[in-house]
Amino acid sequence: MLPAERKAVAVIALIAMIRMFGLFALLPVLSLYAVDLEGATHMLIGFAVGAYGLTQASLQIPLGALSDRIGRLPVILAGLAIFAAGSLVAASSVTIEGVIAGRLLQGAGAISATLTALLADATRVEVRTRSMAIFGVGIGASFLLALIIGPIIAAASGVRSLFYVAAAVAGVAALLTLLLPKNIQRPESSQRLNIRAAFRSDLLRLDLYIFVLHTLLTAMFVALPFMLMKHLDLGLADQWKIYVGALFVSLLGTIPLIIVDERKGKSGTISIAVTLLLTGLILLTFFGINYWLILAALAVFFAGFNFLEAGLPARLSILAHGAVRGASLGVFSSFQFLGAFVGGMIGGWFLSSDRPQDVFFACAVLTGLWLLLHLLVRNTEIKAE
Repeated sequence: MLPAERKAVAVIALIAMIRMFGLFALLPVLSLYAVDLEGATHMLIGFAVGAYGLTQASLQIPLGALSDRIGRLPVILAGLAIFAAGSLVAASSVTIEGVIAGRLLQGAGAISATLTALLADATRVEVRTRSMAIFGVGIGASFLLALIIGPIIAAASGVRSLFYVAAAVAGVAALLTLLLPKNIQRPESSQRLNIRAAFRSDLLRLDLYIFVLHTLLTAMFVALPFMLMKHLDLGLADQWKIYVGALFVSLLGTIPLIIVDERKGKSGTISIAVTLLLTGLILLTFFGINYWLILAALAVFFAGFNFLEAGLPARLSILAHGAVRGASLGVFSSFQFLGAFVGGMIGGWFLSSDRPQDVFFACAVLTGLWLLLHLLVRNTEIKAE
């Protein structure tokens, strides 16, 4: 990478990291916290966990497209302000409906597509996959830190304090924009906004993949805290240990997949990653009663998840036309966050039986269908070639 590219990637990744920390820190604890809120039911708990995804999905496309017209930074700063406001609303709420309202407002700060588009603007095509991989690793690091720090903060001062932390980190992220290089080329613009190119079939396939990926992640984290408490007697203060162990072990699978994918760029790496997801979910469904088996299952799942989280946006940013890159990534991010919302609802629905394994089994079935679809499409493409 050129020096300006390295600086841009570092700053953009850091902005995304600390913003996502505010969301990730809530993921492993929110379902347990929501149980004690006034009016809580299993379905509303799942809604609270995934609610931010609904507004994120609704606004990624228009805000991504808007960033193509007026520039990335105004959209990013406005989104961070809205995210902070939603965090404060949720922090001050004592009912499940109030927390859901705050989560919906958090999601209205929909800047993920714009951040990814800015990263694509700041880097050349030949280093795009590597840049997106760094971006993805940064998100993964944020995920790791959130899973460590979030439950510890929640155990020490309550889950409510995590919403205040989310508001504070949004302010820090806004200040970091001052460190961005000044010579990042503005996106091409036109008098007439046309985002039809963002809905090409090859891009929509990646959109579908990210939708399923985040459906699985969110549904899993609706049920997983209950499983850890029920089967392993792990409270909030101790659950981070199994997450951290699993994430570190998962790098043994993620890093080789990233290296192979960057060198060959073939869809076979996606097949391997989805297979890892499926294996992890099957292990959680049938063997999620032992500490080491749960750790192994999570490590296998996260090996596939981390690769796809970095690799799918990298593929899309290369395929998307520069003039509508923000809109294309907006569609992608909309599917991603819609998946988070659907995952919350699926998790809440299947958790109503008080059997976390039912959630994992439903996710395993969905992943099996995903793998079958990918293999069919891949074989069709090979025959066409």
